[in-house]
Amino acid sequence: MVSFEFFPPKTEEGVESLYRTVEELRPCRPSFVSVTYGAGGSTRDRTLDLVTRIQRELGITAMAHLTCVGSSRQELREVVARLYDGGIRNILALRGDPPKGETQFTPSVDGFRYASELVAFLRDFRKDLCIGAACYPEGHVETRDLEADLDHLVGKVRAGVDFLISQLFFDNEDYRAFVRRARSVGIEVPIIPGLMPVTNVSQTERFTAMCGARIPQELRRRLRIVANDPAAVVATGVQWTVDQGRALLSHGAPGLHFYTLNRSSATLAVHAALGL
Repeated sequence: MVSFEFFPPKTEEGVESLYRTVEELRPCRPSFVSVTYGAGGSTRDRTLDLVTRIQRELGITAMAHLTCVGSSRQELREVVARLYDGGIRNILALRGDPPKGETQFTPSVDGFRYASELVAFLRDFRKDLCIGAACYPEGHVETRDLEADLDHLVGKVRAGVDFLISQLFFDNEDYRAFVRRARSVGIEVPIIPGLMPVTNVSQTERFTAMCGARIPQELRRRLRIVANDPAAVVATGVQWTVDQGRALLSHGAPGLHFYTLNRSSATLAVHAALGL
């Protein structure tokens, strides 16, 4: 199983460019593709439109991200009903990041504070939804307490989660150790590893700083050697992800989820090298 994640662009031109990217990845026969919300739910309408269009026009199963941020329960009911009417049956339930300019998450009036509450709401609202949730092999960026983070995850799964997608990571041992911890506390749902090929060093450093992922020293060393050659940076990032993916699949990972950053070339290269 392979899946791809995209984020909704800010302009109509960007939307069309992203649609072409999804078309380019279509031959990979993804099990599903997902489209994120912006911080604070700022791109909600584009997310809803994109997932519906992708599934309707390209015939690819689509999954919408849904967050608690900025929405009351009634607003969430309306969003889910809109998705459902558009044929979308797959939702990734997230708490979400605070709106731009804010540093702390504040629930809306009559909204939800935790992703586990959103999962329970979705499970009760539409019994036939397939509900995913996020997990964090290195701990959530807001807490580095791995045990507390695992307790929160248990709550999400018990609320009705069907599968988990991990935050991106670059060291497979972080994923393997996380899976062992999850299984030890009774979490049995599939845990899909999330991968992102490095294509730009500074961009990757910003991205990992925001999400709390670690760049291993060996990967840093390789990237430092080719730092002045953009094509070599991409090749290095692709090879690292190929090695990660091959090892993960050989050790029983249920699939691979690619954070594409809305580009197809690196993900296509990894997919081809793995022979998926």
